[in-house]
Amino acid sequence: MEKSQPLEVVAGTPDKPLVFGDIEIPCYVLENEIRVVSQRGVTSGIGLNPNAGFRLPQLFSTKALTPYVTDDLQKALASPIEFKNPTGGGNAYGYPATILVDICEVVRTAYDSGELPERYTDILERCSVVYKALARVGVIALVDEATGYQKIRGQRALAAILERYLAEELQPWTKTFPYKFYEEIYRLKDWGEPGGTRRPSVIGHYTNDIVYSRLAPGVLDELRARNPMLESGSRRNKHHQWFTADIGHVKLREHLSGVMALMRAASRWEQFMRNLTRAYPRLNEQYPLDWSDD
Repeated sequence: MEKSQPLEVVAGTPDKPLVFGDIEIPCYVLENEIRVVSQRGVTSGIGLNPNAGFRLPQLFSTKALTPYVTDDLQKALASPIEFKNPTGGGNAYGYPATILVDICEVVRTAYDSGELPERYTDILERCSVVYKALARVGVIALVDEATGYQKIRGQRALAAILERYLAEELQPWTKTFPYKFYEEIYRLKDWGEPGGTRRPSVIGHYTNDIVYSRLAPGVLDELRARNPMLESGSRRNKHHQWFTADIGHVKLREHLSGVMALMRAASRWEQFMRNLTRAYPRLNEQYPLDWSDD
């Protein structure tokens, strides 16, 4: 039989593991949408040394635990899922994430039956920590599903961001965008010097793209809703007048400072935009494949 190819990871990184107290277990979502936990992560998470040779299949084939091992757990342990290591190098192995519950239940059942040897005390304690955490998260997930809250969690998170960044009432105008910001745009576009107070209308589009669309999710859409375009083609107020003084304006000025540093370092508009996308990507934006300056 031809060996199947390792699966690709579509979500998850080693630096964002499942955390249960001081226990950390890397987790991933694979291309077939299976949620997996790292084989090494589970092994070390319950108190075994992955490098010592005593692995999970051996642990659960011991006399103390075998009577409580289900067929599904036995099959999962015997056939770990191979996937491509997201950090490069060789391939990695994992188990379906649900195995955490099965492992904890076996250890706890053996303990309740009085069959768990004293040398497994550390494993029992670690499994108890994981099991309690999973139980709490499981209840929360079930309530979210039953009430439909899972569908509005993202909306509430977005609302919280907008509440922090944008004020309920229009703020007094203060000079926010320095003249140098427009000078750099003109230089990078090879337009000469910005003369007078009237600038090309495309400057507004550039400002939205360079600044407002990259500050935080949903900010630009909300600004457009609060400060719509008039028939004359202009807006009644400046977008930045809607920012809160304590957070919104602070973040805006920080962003502008970083953007202008990238502008000064670039010799052409295309180079600046590539560096901008790398430093301040819009939400879900894909990086350009070619980062060269040629």
